[in-house]
Amino acid sequence: MRYQILFLLLSFGTVSFIKAQDKPNILYIMSDDHTSQAFGVYGSRLSQLNPTPTIDRLAHEGILFENAFCTNSICTPSRATIMTGQYSQTNGVQDLNGRLKAENQYLAHEMKKLGYETAVIGKWHLKEAPEAFDYYNVLYGQGKYFNSVLYEKGTEETVQIKRRSKVETLPGHQYEGHSSDIITDASLKWLKGRDNTKPFFLMHQFKAPHDMFEFAPRYADYLEDTEIPEPASLYYNRKNGSVATRGENGNMLPHIGSSVSHRNQNRNMGQHMKIDQSIPDPEYAHLAYQEYLKRYLRCVKGVDDNVKRIFDYLEKEGLMDNTIIIYTGDQGFMLGEHDYIDKRWMYEESMRMPFLVRYPKMIKAGTRTDALVNNTDFAPTIIDLAGGKAPKYMHGKSFKEILSTNKEPKGWRDATYYRYWMHMAHAHANPAHFGVRTKEYKLIFFYGCDYIKRKKESNWPNEKIAFSTKLPFEYFTPPGWELYDLKNDPFEMNNLYGQPGYEDITSNMKKQLLSLRSEFNENDENYPHIQSIINEHWNK
Repeated sequence: MRYQILFLLLSFGTVSFIKAQDKPNILYIMSDDHTSQAFGVYGSRLSQLNPTPTIDRLAHEGILFENAFCTNSICTPSRATIMTGQYSQTNGVQDLNGRLKAENQYLAHEMKKLGYETAVIGKWHLKEAPEAFDYYNVLYGQGKYFNSVLYEKGTEETVQIKRRSKVETLPGHQYEGHSSDIITDASLKWLKGRDNTKPFFLMHQFKAPHDMFEFAPRYADYLEDTEIPEPASLYYNRKNGSVATRGENGNMLPHIGSSVSHRNQNRNMGQHMKIDQSIPDPEYAHLAYQEYLKRYLRCVKGVDDNVKRIFDYLEKEGLMDNTIIIYTGDQGFMLGEHDYIDKRWMYEESMRMPFLVRYPKMIKAGTRTDALVNNTDFAPTIIDLAGGKAPKYMHGKSFKEILSTNKEPKGWRDATYYRYWMHMAHAHANPAHFGVRTKEYKLIFFYGCDYIKRKKESNWPNEKIAFSTKLPFEYFTPPGWELYDLKNDPFEMNNLYGQPGYEDITSNMKKQLLSLRSEFNENDENYPHIQSIINEHWNK
């Protein structure tokens, strides 16, 4: 009898192990500000440089999404949307000050329910520790490119960190080297020591190529003698924009949207790249762009090489084909298009997220799809791939069927909603706006004010050219509409709003916009100063 019980126990353990291994592992790799222009497979002007040979493998052996978009192009809100499957107003993370408490880190909770061992390593940037995960080892805030401090779950080690102009003693360990290498070392260490009786869900999140683009020294010569292709709109922006982004007679141009050229007098890339300020445009813009892109792409090269290290480990351990591998960025990024840097805008380069998936057991190699997906869909899709069902409180929908069939399910979305809440913030000086994008058109409304009263409203330098209003907020910018025909004008060089022949398209787009705002709790009932501007300008 004793041997029969032992046999049954051993048999049960074996069955449990087999069931666990039947589930795919899921590796979610995300970089910060890695935009679709900076890939080979997305076919941009930079594709000839072959900047991502390893990451491109996911598209060659899996699927590439041409129309994956964020719903709020700024780091913290985008990450909160990915973790919750919800739009910003619902999850409460509308700007960089937002916090995501452990109980609201829904994706990790759902994956643990499905039997996954969960981990997040690298950049987190959601203020509260990622306690919903079984394991974490994350940067404080943005973290540093070199000699990064990571905070590991359960650590008793402490380190001194300078934060908000003072030195604090906090849990963590300081590592030597470049952050992309350090984060990859940490993920490989966790993979080697994980519980292999369970499938794993690992969120591996690079800091690079975010802000100031500090690359590892080994890449100093990469692209050094290469002329980087430039966007035409860096020098001539034609009819992009509106009174909301240009001002009356162009009076906002020297102050709005951080630039490559001298145009933005407060923040431009030439200043950061230490270009001689006495050099006039267009030569100044050319020199700034070339240095900017080389530094950026050297960071991308470091990311791509470290992704190869992870792939090499999965191949060696026989895990590659039983692991769903996702690669994305937390949003897009402007690489000189329209003479802009940074993200925040609803323009294509900022709003579009790269999204590649490899899983040969399900996905046909070399697939491309133009289905509209956004980052509210990421959590529901990952949960579905793990064998679960997304909770009803998630706004997004699973696109597992698109992965497996390359066909959009019946009733799949024909439009995606976007909102940037942070009016004129951080010297980047982008006006707050929202809008709707379909496969053919994009409609944007710049309402031009912040949603809350801040101690420091913005970095807007000149009140005289700000929009005059009686509302209790400073630094209003002019409201304005923009409409783009994405099929005939993919680079958004011709604002068609108010042009003859587009009345029906505009009307239909506004109806879709109202519907999406209502459906996803993105109305402004709690912000009457914004709603009054919307009401006044809706039909103008």
